[in-house]
Amino acid sequence: MMGSVTLADGTRLPALGMGTWALGDRADRRAQEIESLRGGLDQGLRLIDTAEMYGSGRSESLVGEAIAGRRDEVYLVTKIVPSNASRRQVPEHCRASLRRLGTDRIDLYLLHWQGAVPLEETVEAFERLKDEGLIGAWGVSNFDAGDMDTLAHVTGGVHCAANQVLYSLDYRGVEFDLLEADRRRHVLTMAYSPLGQGGDLLRAPVLARIAARHETTLGPATPAQVALAWVLRQPNLVAIPKAGSPAHQRENIAAAELALNAEDLAAIDRSIPPPARKVPLAMI
Repeated sequence: MMGSVTLADGTRLPALGMGTWALGDRADRRAQEIESLRGGLDQGLRLIDTAEMYGSGRSESLVGEAIAGRRDEVYLVTKIVPSNASRRQVPEHCRASLRRLGTDRIDLYLLHWQGAVPLEETVEAFERLKDEGLIGAWGVSNFDAGDMDTLAHVTGGVHCAANQVLYSLDYRGVEFDLLEADRRRHVLTMAYSPLGQGGDLLRAPVLARIAARHETTLGPATPAQVALAWVLRQPNLVAIPKAGSPAHQRENIAAAELALNAEDLAAIDRSIPPPARKVPLAMI
């Protein structure tokens, strides 16, 4: 059974969302990518994450096509790059995203990472977007614990709704302090690339051994499903894996059925240990 999360404003979402990094880049894959997103909505997923940077807007345009006629089913997230996050540019770039997405509102608008524009200026601009009804909430991405501390002391910074960070079995650094710090502040963690990068992680013998002990509605579990279920076990977290095909989307959804037990989790910790000390926030 798929878990759920509740945002600070009371919005309730499935703990599994849909990422779109690199979707929309190839015309020959567009139809199946749209079918994948629509299939996820059909099966109860709600959150779709994209960004103005992804494919220079092509990902947002693809999402807009996928959700046409179904906007009210979607919790829509997009991101602005820091070089565009000034007081003057935020409204312009938000409206450009809205046009590509084919909607009049963004549910959650994120600062993609921290740049040279003062946070005070970006937060002020985000709050104005909320007042105008163009966005429902705002948040950040790729902010470490210290960055979140700084943000909390900015005027309006306590209204940050989410922090999207790299989190997977091969990037466990956020477990040391960031996940708990965001929970305390009622800031939702969004885990991007929850299946790691490349195939090395998914070839880990420990994942194959655990997969062999579990079943899903699609049949025997796979190492990828175990890795995704491991991320989904965290409270206050939405994982946003990319699925470029309907079959891949179904595999991701089936991963939410897996309930890893204490033996599974201990085996993973022995093979891929949690952080013993603070490490720099990983970004890709």
